[in-house]
Amino acid sequence: MKRIFDSQLIGPFAAMVIVALVVALTTDRFLNPGNLSNLSLQVSIVALIAIGSTIVIFAAGIDLSSGSMVALLTMILAQLLKFAGLPLTVAIPLILLAGAVLGLVLGLITSYGRIPSFITTLAALIAFRGIALTFNNGSPIFSLDPNLEPLFYGKFLGVPLPFYYLVIFYALASFMMNFTKLGREIYAVGGNPAAAVLTGINVRKVQALTFLIAGFMTAVGAILMSARLNSGSPNYGQTLELQAIAAAVVGGASLAGGRGNILATLMGAMTIVIVQNGLNLNAAPSSVQNIVLGGIILLAVGIDMWRAEISILLAKIFGRSASSSAGGKAATVKEQ
Repeated sequence: MKRIFDSQLIGPFAAMVIVALVVALTTDRFLNPGNLSNLSLQVSIVALIAIGSTIVIFAAGIDLSSGSMVALLTMILAQLLKFAGLPLTVAIPLILLAGAVLGLVLGLITSYGRIPSFITTLAALIAFRGIALTFNNGSPIFSLDPNLEPLFYGKFLGVPLPFYYLVIFYALASFMMNFTKLGREIYAVGGNPAAAVLTGINVRKVQALTFLIAGFMTAVGAILMSARLNSGSPNYGQTLELQAIAAAVVGGASLAGGRGNILATLMGAMTIVIVQNGLNLNAAPSSVQNIVLGGIILLAVGIDMWRAEISILLAKIFGRSASSSAGGKAATVKEQ
C-alpha cells in the first residue's frame, strides 16, 4: 500500500483525475462509452513511445527523434508489406530491429561521440523525416495488409488489444527499472554520472542502451500507427516526441535525470490525451491544442525546477497550520 500511495504516483494520478473531471464538466460527450473507447486507443501509441522517452530522461538524456522515426518506420513497413510482399510475421520483427538499431546509433553518437543528446536527436528529427520523404516520392502508401488493422482494433475477451500492450510493456519497464541491475544503473547515471563511474558503472554503455530501448519502443508505436490507419506516411508522428516528453514530465520525471517513476508516465500520457480529447470535443482548433500542449510542458518543467521551493513553501504553510491547531488544542485543555 505504501508503494501504491507513493508521492511519485499520487501527484500524476491526481492531475489526471482533475483534468478528467474538468473535461467531463465542459462536455457531456466525454463520458460517452464510444469516446472513452476511442480515448483508450489514442493513448496507447503516445504511452508506449513515452516509455522509451522516459528511460532516456532517467539517464539525463532527451530524445527528440521519436516522431520522425515513427514516420520513417511506417514507410519502411509499408514498403516491406506492399512492394516487397513480405508477410507480417517477417516485416514486424524487421521493423522492431530497425527501431532498436536506429536508437542504438543515436545512443552511440551521444555517449561515445560525446555529442549532447539534444543535438543528436534534433539532427535525427530532421534527417529521419527527410529519409521518409524519399520513399514513394514522399507520398503515403495505403492498404498495406488486411491482417495489420486487427493488431490495433482487435479485441481479446472483449478488451481492446492496445490495453494488453500497455500492461505488458509498462510491467516489463517497471520491473526493469525497479528490480534489475540495468534499471539501478540508469537511475545512477542520471543522478550523478561522476559517482556512477566511481562505482564501476559503464556510463556510456548505459546511455547507449537507453536509446536502444527508446528506439525499440518507437518501433512498437510505429507498427501500431500503421495498423491504426493501415498505411505508412512521411507525415505521421508529428509532435509525438513532444507528447512523449510531456507525458514523462507530467508524470514527474526530472529532466535533470535520476528521478521518476515509469508507471507515472502512463498517467502523464493519459493526462495529455485527455486534454487533447477535451479540446477536440469542444471544437478547439489545432493551433489552440498546440498552445495548450506547450503550456503543459512549460508548467510541468517549471514545477520540476521549483520542486525544492514548493516543498519549503508547503512545509511552512502546513507547519503553521499544525502549530495553530496544536496551540488551539493546548489552550482548550488548559481551560478545561
